[in-house]
Amino acid sequence: MRSLKREERTRFLRDFLCGALIGAGAILPGVSGGVLAVIFDVYRPLMETLTHPKRGFLQYWHIFLPLGIGWAAGFLGLARGITTAYQLSATATVWLFIGLIGGTFPALWREAGKEGRGFAAWISCAVCAMGVFSILFYVRHVLHTTVEPNFWWYNFCGALWGAGMVLPGLTSSSVMMALGLYEPMMQGLADMKFWVLSACLPGMLLTMLLLARGVTWLLQTHYAVTFHGILGIVAASTLVIVPIRYDSVGEAVASLLCCAAGFLLAFFLEKLDRALPRA
Repeated sequence: MRSLKREERTRFLRDFLCGALIGAGAILPGVSGGVLAVIFDVYRPLMETLTHPKRGFLQYWHIFLPLGIGWAAGFLGLARGITTAYQLSATATVWLFIGLIGGTFPALWREAGKEGRGFAAWISCAVCAMGVFSILFYVRHVLHTTVEPNFWWYNFCGALWGAGMVLPGLTSSSVMMALGLYEPMMQGLADMKFWVLSACLPGMLLTMLLLARGVTWLLQTHYAVTFHGILGIVAASTLVIVPIRYDSVGEAVASLLCCAAGFLLAFFLEKLDRALPRA
């Protein structure tokens, strides 16, 4: 009985931590919450629940309870901490998430090949990787447009975050930065301004519900092609955020340490996944 309760607490802690990282990743420029959901093996349960809410909730409530609490902590509670860390050293903070993604990529590779790796799967991987890399490179380095934040633009930000959860690789925060919406949005979340939250959440939830059905259908009917496409998206969205400039040797060392810490955290979470597989 005691060992069972200890196992349940460990599962709860693992899923809470995964949720917090997904939530934090959703607000960090260049990082996709959907990519982290795929990496932490909660993407398919999430899509199934969004497609069939009642059935999915009854089947996966034990996952989504700690995951949802962790996501709220990462998305809302860590908004100030993440943005502060990003302001102190954007390079080191991004490398932390690169380490997380790199540490779990082998598991993602195994999952993608679970139903084989045919020619169509490789084509899907290559096309998605090149397409996403090109789009993200354009958004990060070419697009320079600024808009005045208001209720409808904050609703648009919520829709972007929702799309980023359903479409792995869509780095919604990078698009917000390109439009000049990221800093006011983060400040609103950090200060817990009700009107910002009330504008953001409806757009997020509606977008997730609308997109989830199509993604679920693709996974059910073309698993290998779809998952290899996701694999290409993960690889491309990670490569495009790799920092190439460092202000000092100290920042380079800090980046290396953050990458190693992210890799070790990912390794630890994967070990927990193998020891305590999600039902």
